Amino acid sequence: MSFAHPSVIVLVAFAAALFAAAYFHAQRRRTRNALQYSSLAFLIAAAQPRAWPARLMNAGWIVAVLLVGLSLAGPRVHAAMPVRGGSVVLCVDTSGSMAAADVAPTRAGAALGAMRAFVDRTPNGTAIGIVSFAGGAQEIVPPTSDRDQVRAGLDAVPTPNGATAIGDALSLAQRILPKSGHRVVVLITDGENNKGTDPVQAAKLLAANHITLYTIGIGTNSGALIPGTLQTAGIDEDALRSYAEITGGAYSRADDAAQLRQALARLGRSTSFERGTIDFSLPTALAGALLMALTFLGGLAAGRYP
Repeated sequence: MSFAHPSVIVLVAFAAALFAAAYFHAQRRRTRNALQYSSLAFLIAAAQPRAWPARLMNAGWIVAVLLVGLSLAGPRVHAAMPVRGGSVVLCVDTSGSMAAADVAPTRAGAALGAMRAFVDRTPNGTAIGIVSFAGGAQEIVPPTSDRDQVRAGLDAVPTPNGATAIGDALSLAQRILPKSGHRVVVLITDGENNKGTDPVQAAKLLAANHITLYTIGIGTNSGALIPGTLQTAGIDEDALRSYAEITGGAYSRADDAAQLRQALARLGRSTSFERGTIDFSLPTALAGALLMALTFLGGLAAGRYP
């Protein structure tokens, strides 16, 4: 929690201390006046309220005054809030190495399965787009809230074949995203960039447009070969991590289909919520006023007020 006007807190504390001193002084004076009109000790003892209700009401008044005073300081709470009008583009690698079967059923199959789960779990208010990339990048579905269109787009993702143009995919994702709002790009790849635009420059362009990039590396370290070749399907984790960090995002590694689903599930929550600041001035003031009313009614019930 933070305060828009922290200097007010000092004045509130001082005012609360004055109120407490005045309140306790009035209580003691009330007790002295009662003693002047009574001559029977047992009647005095019987007429005095029990200690705990009195202390409870005293605390209630002080806390209520503090709450009302703190509302003037502009309390702010930092919390995760649902995103309105958020957009996310899923960039999926369709290069030849995605046909490797070290991740069941294949890397490509695991990626599509995880993406379908992501679509199903992401709130309808978030627009989702799809970009596939191999030797180049292509738009499969522009960002849309139509889930049926997105699911149909997943069915149209090409089969694995060709090189890996990560920078082209990031550049295309940036172009098809809205110009404003909460925007995220999720890159799912198993390879190293070997064609097209420099991914570092593409990531910098995302950052300049306030778009966050999250990268997911899929594959194992088993030395799986790219089908039809003698080339090992590698993954440049340091590069993927650096692309994400340029934009303030993060990198995740997925060695199997379950980990990939979990990684995308976490990103689904991050694309649906964002950190924001909530003004708690009015709720704090209302809480103080309500506590004052309850304390006053409690005092009436206890016979402490005329």
